Amino acid sequence: MLKSMARAATTSDAFNAVAEPRRREILNYLILQERAVGDIVVSLGLNQSSVSKHLQVLRNVGLVHVRRNGRHKLYRTNAEAIKPLHEWTKQFERFWQHQLNRIKERAEGKPDP
Repeated sequence: MLKSMARAATTSDAFNAVAEPRRREILNYLILQERAVGDIVVSLGLNQSSVSKHLQVLRNVGLVHVRRNGRHKLYRTNAEAIKPLHEWTKQFERFWQHQLNRIKERAEGKPDP
């Protein structure tokens, strides 16, 4: 009988945190500028409680920074923490580019090397 491996908590690292689609939506929304929770709620059509929970996870793994401005909390992405995600996904970009080049060569009748 196979034993299932325990799944890492979503708060354990950036990769697990961004596995959740809503968190990726929030990160995408925060790319260009710092935003208040209320802006995220309205723009993404999510409830405030859900947004706050997702932001807490993103904060815990370091993907977003927060600062206070009066009564408001403003969130922004942490580019340095996102960099490892980008570096890892670049491997797949190279893979797919290689695959597309092979398809193009076959379509043009060029032999594989």
